[in-house]
Amino acid sequence: MTDAIPVLQDARLELEDRVAVLTLARDDLRNALTGTALIDDIVTTVEWANHAPSVSVLVITGEGSAFCAGGNIKEMQYRDGDHRQGPFGGDALELERKYRQGIQRIPLAMHKAEIPVIAAVNGPAIGAGCDLACMCDIRIGSERATFGETFVNLGIIPGDGGAWFLQRLIGYQKAAEITLTGRLVHAEEAVDIGLMMEQVPADQLMTRVMTLARQMAAKPPQALRMSKRLMKQAQRHELPDFLELCAAWQGMLHNTDDHQEAVMAFVEKREGVYRGR
Repeated sequence: MTDAIPVLQDARLELEDRVAVLTLARDDLRNALTGTALIDDIVTTVEWANHAPSVSVLVITGEGSAFCAGGNIKEMQYRDGDHRQGPFGGDALELERKYRQGIQRIPLAMHKAEIPVIAAVNGPAIGAGCDLACMCDIRIGSERATFGETFVNLGIIPGDGGAWFLQRLIGYQKAAEITLTGRLVHAEEAVDIGLMMEQVPADQLMTRVMTLARQMAAKPPQALRMSKRLMKQAQRHELPDFLELCAAWQGMLHNTDDHQEAVMAFVEKREGVYRGR
């Protein structure tokens, strides 16, 4: 895999100043993840970003009025006959396979993302769309941002791992209340409970997100990626094991050209010029 931007079917991918922007581009379906190629597009983009040295940050946003509507509810009414091949058709074992080989590829890919991922939440993020936003490292939204862990309203559960992500963001008690009532959380409340980092006017959303993304992307690329990976590792390790990892990775970074450049830039009171070496 190289720096060449992959060809996507239902999303647009742009790269500038080490910031990749993935725009979900199925406004006709409110950027639903089922009934479109967006699952493949998201997974392909994250895997590409992990292997592309020219990428330091990934931004995900939606085209049109919605960030992402999650699953296409209209498709859920079909389970048998001609619609058996749809994303929600088939017996229990067949549906298990479809979830593992379909929507669950997104959380696995996002969990392995080596670059910071920022969600620019331009509108409703519902169901799996809410979970997609929760999989990102940071969420910034407009006043139109709305979050809904609404699976229970349809008699199902978050099959994409949403119950794992949400409670780690906002704590078990609040996540339980939101999940078990299926209610919507609007932008102001989302900031209050830590679901979103901040709210900005709709016409300033991408400007604010790109400012933050470029601030991160200006840092030494290897240190930025290792810092992101380290924060993920911290969620899974006991402190003694984690400190061993910190020591090993720190030894690697102390021997990079970018570390030397960063120190010299600090001493000389100038901006560093980093090459990922």
